Amino acid sequence: MGNSKPTKSGSEKKEKVFHPQSRKAGQITRTQLRKNKLSEASNKKSRKSHAETDFYGFWYHAMPPEGETLTLPVIHALLKDVWLTRHDTELASERAARRKGRPKSTREQHLEDIKLRESEEYRTGLEIPDLTHLANMELFRRWDQKELAFVQLLRYIRVSSSKPDLALVSRPGKHPSLLPKKQVAPETSGEPMEVTMTDDSILAEPPSRFASTMMTMDEVQ
Repeated sequence: MGNSKPTKSGSEKKEKVFHPQSRKAGQITRTQLRKNKLSEASNKKSRKSHAETDFYGFWYHAMPPEGETLTLPVIHALLKDVWLTRHDTELASERAARRKGRPKSTREQHLEDIKLRESEEYRTGLEIPDLTHLANMELFRRWDQKELAFVQLLRYIRVSSSKPDLALVSRPGKHPSLLPKKQVAPETSGEPMEVTMTDDSILAEPPSRFASTMMTMDEVQ
């Protein structure tokens, strides 16, 4: 028979226990709180990024065939009938599954909050990629549907359910293809003078291009 030596309990590493009021315990608590905050912030950023990708993806797939643009009435129809109603089926299912007298599920409350918030944003003014602008749409088609930094280069308009016949240019676009071009002014005193067009010149487009009257206003960047 082989000799089996008993394990010495003294050789086992004991877990350190700190007094709740000790400095070391305080350091551990602060470290854990910081990790929790960082984790929560990371999750929140991830959720926001996902929501933004869904939003821009919706307009990406809403673009008409190349060479065409959307009219303002069509944009409002997409918002009211498709974007704002995308959760309605799931919301109805959650409500049907809830027994009478029972509180709303977390999911049902979450969907209602989303619908309420987005409806209010649309009422007060919702910023969307400008799909009435052909050059902007040609640029938008180059998006890989992942990189959010790219969509920040686009031209944006702000639309509202309270004023469906108006649209404001909230961001004229940062991409070189959307920037105002330079033109040569008429000769004045011998030498031609080169003048850079202002942001307003971007908006000097014939009203006939739009199905509805659009009022444009570039914000100062």
